[in-house]
Amino acid sequence: MLQTIQGIYRNGKVELAEIPQDITESQVFVTFFKPESVNRASQFMSFGMFSGSQQSTEADFRDAEFNGDIDDALGWA
Repeated sequence: MLQTIQGIYRNGKVELAEIPQDITESQVFVTFFKPESVNRASQFMSFGMFSGSQQSTEADFRDAEFNGDIDDALGWA
């Protein structure tokens, strides 16, 4: 049975993100991925970032803000 569990290599050790299920001892293969730089600024919406004839307003941001509404069916109670 194969299981894939994400982890991180740091200071000579592999730290697993979770404990493997039903495995007490096993051979493993470790594959290192080239680190990718992520531009965090490009992942956030900011005022006026969408081009077009109509720009975002502060009211648009207030309307889009999540407030944990009870009747949004997301289980907040």
